Amino acid sequence: MGARPLYWPLLKPAGAVEILAHRMVWSLALVAVALLVMRRWAWAGELLRQPRKLALVTVAAAVITVNWGVYIWAVNAGHVVEASLGYFINPLVTIALGVLILKERMRPWQWAAVGVAFTAVVVLTVGYGQPPWISLCLAFSFGTYGLVKKKVNLGGIESLAAETAIQFLPALAYLLWLTASGGSTFGTQGGAGHAALLASTGVVTAIPSSASAPPRSAYRSPRSACSSTWRPSSSSCWASSTSTKPCRRSAGRASHWSGSRCRC
Repeated sequence: MGARPLYWPLLKPAGAVEILAHRMVWSLALVAVALLVMRRWAWAGELLRQPRKLALVTVAAAVITVNWGVYIWAVNAGHVVEASLGYFINPLVTIALGVLILKERMRPWQWAAVGVAFTAVVVLTVGYGQPPWISLCLAFSFGTYGLVKKKVNLGGIESLAAETAIQFLPALAYLLWLTASGGSTFGTQGGAGHAALLASTGVVTAIPSSASAPPRSAYRSPRSACSSTWRPSSSSCWASSTSTKPCRRSAGRASHWSGSRCRC
């Protein structure tokens, strides 16, 4: 997540759906160029010949679309702390999916760590003062995404290319409709600078993905998820420092320990 909560508000006055559509379109354009330069296209033909794998990629594209969209909306609507809490909850979702679906086992001390993390989530939720629907949506969508990616077994840049290829046509159709209806901000508001920022959503998405490990590590085992629950999250630190509500400040400080690597 890193400093991305600082990035998405720069794209205003574009709405969350317009930003999301640009992210899909420009991400595919960038990874397509990268794959062309690296001459890594053999996987695409193999994927098209495997309907089950292609169906899983479609599921991955759908859940990451939900994750991206909710996160962008949450940050730009001022729900940074709740978004950060979602990625604190995510390792617990990963553990649950690993134990229940992948039938992985954990040691007693690891269950103790899960119990501490679960208690922390309950405390943060109570302190927030309302049901964390945004947090739960982000946590479960990203947890499901990681699980599906493990089954697909594609490299980082190949996986992003496949997912954004599925997202591309609906996203492009929406942007064309938005332009025709006069609602687009691309090239009409903020000049070239705003258009460049919208186009840079592809860079913000593609570079971390191309540098990430293969999907075998995208869905971490319950053991690694346990350890990652205690890793600091800079976005929650930023949320803590900028929040104006007392309960949110305390929630932000307590949620500094988040463990998900994401393309949010």
